[in-house]
Amino acid sequence: MKQLFTTLGPRLKSDLGMILPHEHVFVDLRTPDQPGYAQADPADVVRLMAPQIERIKALGVTALVECSTGGVGRRADLDLAVSRATDFPIVVPTGNYREPWIPDWVRDASEAALEAWMLGELNEQIEATGFRAGWIKLSAGDDGITALEAKILRAAARAGAKTGAVIGSHTIKGRVVMDQLDIIEAEGYRADRFISIHTQEEPDFGLNRAVAERGAWIEYDHVGRAPDGDVADLVMRALEAGLGEQLLLSHDRGWFDPALPGGGVPQPYTPLSEMLLPELRRRGVDEATITQLTHINPFEAFAR
Repeated sequence: MKQLFTTLGPRLKSDLGMILPHEHVFVDLRTPDQPGYAQADPADVVRLMAPQIERIKALGVTALVECSTGGVGRRADLDLAVSRATDFPIVVPTGNYREPWIPDWVRDASEAALEAWMLGELNEQIEATGFRAGWIKLSAGDDGITALEAKILRAAARAGAKTGAVIGSHTIKGRVVMDQLDIIEAEGYRADRFISIHTQEEPDFGLNRAVAERGAWIEYDHVGRAPDGDVADLVMRALEAGLGEQLLLSHDRGWFDPALPGGGVPQPYTPLSEMLLPELRRRGVDEATITQLTHINPFEAFAR
């Protein structure tokens, strides 16, 4: 039986409704060698981010996927603090980001050691939080995957093959995504357990379609960050191309930033519910398709 592994324990599809598949509660985009990297008082994070969670709960959102991974300030304990304060499940990844956000220990580790680390977080718990990682998040360079990034991806593919965990990657160019899919399949895992994060950044829609034809999920995660009409146009194009069962929609917004005074000013997770979905309905998208995009697809992508 498929389950979504969250901060508050496993959840079945019947437990959930709308899920936001790409957001951030806490992130630090400084490199891990910077003073104060990823440091914050949990009470401050809860104070800033709990109201943002409460807003989407009121709109019917039932879970959120945290996309801050190793190298960009993943703090599973802070996700847990916000989750407990709001009684709201958050799905947290294992894995690590791209260069230069790769800490020395990941750089020096063997593929076998990285695989074992990811398996431990997927099967047992993240650090001392008491909850399991729900998925694997990584990245690749804009102009191509480096040898170090490929090492992380190979370890992720092996961990994914043993757990069923989906691998999501911040990858800007479609041709690099295709290279990543080649590596995943060479390691014995499947393209349909891969999410092409930021698919909208590849302007060649033919490559969006080609990634989906390989079996992968495509994710348009710029809702609220690009003009509403442009986002709706892209979603409609994907639906007309028959990609609706492989499409994820989200904001890539949030978040508490420890590099800014007070954590900065968060960007709400509400435009999908308040602006994009009404626009899609206005354009004739039916409720079954809305449910597919916002309930079924995120669960099927991240559950295992």
